[in-house]
Amino acid sequence: MIITPISNALGAEISEIDLSVRLSNNQTGKLYDAFLKYCVLFFREHSLSATQVLEFSKTFGAPAIYPFIQGLPEVPEVIEIIKTETDESNFGGSWHSDTSYMHRPAKATLLYAKEVPDFGGDTLFCNTNMAYEQLSEGMKKLLSDLSGVNSSEKGYQGGRATGMNKLNAMKGTYKKEAKSFESEHPVIRTHPDTGKKSLYINKSHTYRFKNMSEEESTPLINYLCDHMIKPEFTCRFRWREGSLAIWDNRTTLHNAINDYQKKRRHMQRITIEGCTPR
Repeated sequence: MIITPISNALGAEISEIDLSVRLSNNQTGKLYDAFLKYCVLFFREHSLSATQVLEFSKTFGAPAIYPFIQGLPEVPEVIEIIKTETDESNFGGSWHSDTSYMHRPAKATLLYAKEVPDFGGDTLFCNTNMAYEQLSEGMKKLLSDLSGVNSSEKGYQGGRATGMNKLNAMKGTYKKEAKSFESEHPVIRTHPDTGKKSLYINKSHTYRFKNMSEEESTPLINYLCDHMIKPEFTCRFRWREGSLAIWDNRTTLHNAINDYQKKRRHMQRITIEGCTPR
């Protein structure tokens, strides 16, 4: 196994490993250590079935059932994310941490590329621990007692399932009966494995601070979210067919760039069960 960092902020590419077979305890231990150190891991040129993707995801925890999209019949933990040549919007096209609107948000997310455009469709990642460390002591103190209120409905007029159902190849996969979620989480989150502090907030899901109005909250939310995505805190991954990535939602944000109009992109995704942020 070879581990090659791709930026100073976060991200490492893992090579000389076969994800289609059961990994040894030594391999899984090294992968998990790299996951904590680099926050997002990238793998290239793997030919995997949905079942194999699921088995590999267990290296990082227990796979979860995503509440808004039907999983594959034989592997319900795996959802398919497809943008067709006629779709204008995409899935996940804004900076966010997956399911931060839930009381126990996803620990990690795994994404596997089945079909990608010949160019475009990269994913951006940012290190929210590094962003937190670069704040002034005064700002850190101000944030220490703040909680963000997060909603699954933010940005989805008419409800999340209705809004997400606009993607042509995914019509009918959204669970119309899915309930909406709202949760309160500390703006400064302590990582349960490393003890490091990170900013835990994003424009996609966080709409105000606890005990504050949206009008009062918005300027500071915007400032923090813009701060987190400064270039020096980020890395960028260019997908190829057979690429796989897994990232730590507790200390990263990600953004799927929607720059491949009239092209098709087909991914498979699994989220890993998390804990209540502290």
